[in-house]
Amino acid sequence: MSRLQVVSGKGGTGKTTVAAALALALATEGKRTLLVEVEGRQGIAQLFETEVLPYEERKIAVAPGGGEVYALAIDPELALLDYLQMFYKLGGAGRALKKLGAIDFATTIAPGLRDVLLTGKACEAVRRKDKQGVYAYDHVVMDAPPTGRITRFLNVNDEVAGLAKIGPIHNQAQAVMRVLKSRETAVHLVTLLEEMPVQETLDGVRELRAAQLPVGRIMVNMVRPALLGEPALALSRATSVRPAVTEALAAAGLGSADKLVGPLLAQAGEYAERYALEGAQREQLAEAGLPLHELPLLTEGLDLAGLYTLAEELRQQGISDDSKGSGGPLR
Repeated sequence: MSRLQVVSGKGGTGKTTVAAALALALATEGKRTLLVEVEGRQGIAQLFETEVLPYEERKIAVAPGGGEVYALAIDPELALLDYLQMFYKLGGAGRALKKLGAIDFATTIAPGLRDVLLTGKACEAVRRKDKQGVYAYDHVVMDAPPTGRITRFLNVNDEVAGLAKIGPIHNQAQAVMRVLKSRETAVHLVTLLEEMPVQETLDGVRELRAAQLPVGRIMVNMVRPALLGEPALALSRATSVRPAVTEALAAAGLGSADKLVGPLLAQAGEYAERYALEGAQREQLAEAGLPLHELPLLTEGLDLAGLYTLAEELRQQGISDDSKGSGGPLR
């Protein structure tokens, strides 16, 4: 089972929500998960209705069965200070560099460095063990950047290892890539049943596979419930159904049945069209050869209770039993 769960998705698909629900779902039977945020938006704090997350691991939720969810919002500047202290023992000199603005300058002018720090911190949490040799966390879930740049974000250490041929930077970059390209990692992509998110998801799967990064599952978020069965859908498309519907409305005691039937049939037709489009998008996603998970649209909005509902949906779909996925070929 993959210990690092990376969650990406096109903007607006709810990837942060899915990452949070996944962290809860994996924290079963007393397990501990760490939910990592790398984009500085404090989306995790908002979802769990807690205060702004500092640059430290903090418990934010208890899962059913007694599991625990911790969260960490990675600050690139502070992560760079950690890095400098770890490899170069700068101590007070590092803090002086921060006061002078050198740390902020370094992470701003070198976006690749920022990604190295973010991925490195997450991988450190994956590898960390206590004095008894037990992993600190059973799973680390990363709320990662959007699909359009997820491959470059995860693959940046490969580039760094190639540039720095020897020394601690080279060794650290190689250590991170050993985690990211191993069975310890699974990259999940979140989408909606809409043309643009689905196409970006399929493009993302191809790019990840080309970079030899392990693709996990496709999470289809905000799925609308089925309102009409196939017979009703077929009837909604038939032009001869209008008289029968008018008669049925009149028999039910609804006044002005002839005025109601037009809007009702129009709404049914719109639903049938959307249903067909969503079915076509499902077929495209299935061609990726990856496990699909569907999460329902919460019509009353997303609150903390809704987050637990989504986590339970994932548990029922077996996400906590095998969180890696097949990684099959994309045809």
